Amino acid sequence: MQDNTYDLICKEVVTISKRVAGFIRAELGKVAQQDIETKSRNSFVSYVDKQAEAQLIKALTPLMPGASFLVEEETVKATEADYQWIIDPLDGTTNFLYGLPHFAISIALQHCGETVLGVVVEVTRGEVFHAVKGRGAYVNGVSMQVSKTTEMKDALLSTGFPYYDYQHIDAYFRVLKPLVRETGGLRRYGAAALDLAYVACGRYDGYFEYSLHPWDVAAGALLVTEAGGKVCDFQGGDNWLYGQEILVGTPKIYEALLKMIKKEFYGMEV
Repeated sequence: MQDNTYDLICKEVVTISKRVAGFIRAELGKVAQQDIETKSRNSFVSYVDKQAEAQLIKALTPLMPGASFLVEEETVKATEADYQWIIDPLDGTTNFLYGLPHFAISIALQHCGETVLGVVVEVTRGEVFHAVKGRGAYVNGVSMQVSKTTEMKDALLSTGFPYYDYQHIDAYFRVLKPLVRETGGLRRYGAAALDLAYVACGRYDGYFEYSLHPWDVAAGALLVTEAGGKVCDFQGGDNWLYGQEILVGTPKIYEALLKMIKKEFYGMEV
């Protein structure tokens, strides 16, 4: 591909995402209880998720003919191809259903397993985060960087509580205990794509969560790395996309968090 092809595609993805975000905003507060399905414990879906996903697929397909899709609501079957879109049409569905204004669209494009562009659109505020591999990360068109925080005592961290997978719950709370005592604060807002975007733009200094899926993290992780941050799984490896656990942060906060998480989750000393 030409050097600017991904930039041009990314602009189109932003335009498409904004349009679908408008549809989601228009449906806020309109979903009746009978319209909500339970996919699994504490995992919900409504016609808004499904219609938003269908709209995204329809609009993205012409941008990259032959590309496959990996999508949360399975409105299209996943197939193998060199290019693949990874989509969460509504990250933070529970927030949306309860009227909490913190949810997003997350779209990533991968080429042969490498993420080459990522877009996260915060729906209620219309804030747009985007990145193209090797070209930096941006919020509303302005270049963004992770924070310069180096000490845990000054760090504001984000996390996600276990809400259906409790196999590591004891280890998770062992990590939380010193963080409550020794950091600048902890937040849990319930939308992984935005947690990652907020690390990328310096609003958080670090974030960690387990039991996630590729569509939760693919776009946001690229935002973080392009903004100068670090990304890994809980053992310090690179299996964060499919390994269902992710840790990100500024370089120094990342190191401190990784040390704690490796010890408590896997008994590994750094």
